[in-house]
Order: sequence, then structure tokens, then C-alpha cells
Amino acid sequence: MRKHKQRPVGSIFLRAFFIVIGALIVSVALELFLVPNKITDGGITGVSIMTSYLIGLPLGIFLFLFNLPFLIVGYKQIGKTFALSTLLGIAVMSIGTAVLHPVDPFVKDTLLAFVFGGILLGLGTGLVIRFGGSLDGTEIVAILVSRKTPFSVGEIIMFMNFFILLSAGFVFTWERALFSLLAYYIAYKTIDIVVDGLNESKSVWIISDQIDEIGEAILNRLGRGVTYLSGEGGFSGDPKKVIFCVITRLEEAKLKDIVNHFDENAFLAVGNIHDVKGGRFRKKAIH
Repeated sequence: MRKHKQRPVGSIFLRAFFIVIGALIVSVALELFLVPNKITDGGITGVSIMTSYLIGLPLGIFLFLFNLPFLIVGYKQIGKTFALSTLLGIAVMSIGTAVLHPVDPFVKDTLLAFVFGGILLGLGTGLVIRFGGSLDGTEIVAILVSRKTPFSVGEIIMFMNFFILLSAGFVFTWERALFSLLAYYIAYKTIDIVVDGLNESKSVWIISDQIDEIGEAILNRLGRGVTYLSGEGGFSGDPKKVIFCVITRLEEAKLKDIVNHFDENAFLAVGNIHDVKGGRFRKKAIH
């Protein structure tokens, strides 16, 4: 059997370093912003916050205990690297919340608490996800359930978090539940920025009778490589040339100008890409 290539030691330490940093940031968000102001999060973290409030024991205990069963399942079903990375993140987060628990909260104003708490929560969680780990067992459940259902991981997580955040209204108050929902939304958007980056990539498909001119302009004016594909019109049966290329979000407007300049009736489809790797990007200033 073909053996997997071993990761360089430096890469492993780099991954562990950023997972630890991310988990510590989440600990700060929870203990110094959200939890003291009775603002909860989704997933196992949210369940742990509410259980800690009702029972009166430190949050870190429940963060570790509630996530442990999902880690065991994740180790068997998803993979050792992911499970160990997640274990590291959750352990650091649990210890971090325990250490920070006696510290006075940074702010007592609810508005500041949910805004900055949500940003820090998303920043820390995004770092952990970007480097191959997780801080919440519900993600493991969602991955496993998505394999046997037509629902995506995101849809399953959103469904579970809806009921968890709804429960916050009964444990705390409905006002705090609404603040928790806002903090969760801020964290969710921050995670997207950290994981995907501000310079989001987009895939572009262009069909036109002026395809050669458009392709040359994209090469010269955007500095982006293009790939020509052969196609056939489904209705007419005529042969068609198709351009495929990858651009950044900031280049989208300029690309549309280029296409419209040569062919106002060209077919243009633009979609978001989660990640881009390989190929040869030739970057020039837009002009």
C-alpha cells in the first residue's frame, strides 16, 4: 500500500501554535466578554455556558466533558489528525476559561460585550478551523450526519444552533437570547473572513463570439491566466469556445467591463470559490 507522506515537523508545530492561539482568543471572548454578560454561543459551547450557569461549576469542566464523546467519535470516523487537533484546541480552551474565570470582565455594557465578544469568538474559532481543528463537537456530528442525509454541514449546524440559542431565552432572558443571536452572527461572519480571507477568489465562465479578444484582454489587463474550453450549444449545436479563469473579488468589476467592451451579449457566470491552489497566477496592476 502507498504510504502517506509525513508532515514536516515545522508544519506540525505551526499548526499546533495557531490552534493554541485561536483557543486562547476564544477563552478571552467567553470569560471576559460573553459569559459575564449572560450572552451564550451556539453548539456545545452554548450548552456548556448554560449548564455552567445553572449548576454553578466552572465553564471549562463542561466544555471538555461535553465535547469528549464527540472527539472519540471523530477519532474513529473522521480521522486522527482532525481529532487530535480538535482535542488540543478544546483542552486549551477549557484550561483558558478556567484560568480567566476569576478575572473581572473587560466590559459590562451589553452592546460592547456582544460585538467585541463575537468578533474575538469568530477570530479564534476561524484560526482553529483554518489550521485543521475545531472547538465544538457539533461540527463533528454535522459532518457525520451530512454523509447520510441530503443536508449540508452548514445546514445541520444552523438547525442545531437554532434550538440551542432558543434555549438561552429560557435559561437567561429573551433579551439575552437575542443578544446571543447577534453575537453568533458576528462570530459566523468573522470566521468566514479568517478562513477564506478578505481577498475572496471567484471563478468565471465566459461564452462569447469574441472569446479570443476577451481572453487576451484578461491576460494583459488583469494579469490572470485563462483556460479555453471547447463546448457545444445545446439548442443550436454550434461549437463554442469557453473561457474559465479565477479572479479576486476586487477584480470582478474590471473583468465585467472587459467583457462588456467586446461583447455586451456575452454569457458571464461568476461564482465564489472556497480555496485556490496551484496554477500560475500572473498578477499585474489593473488598468
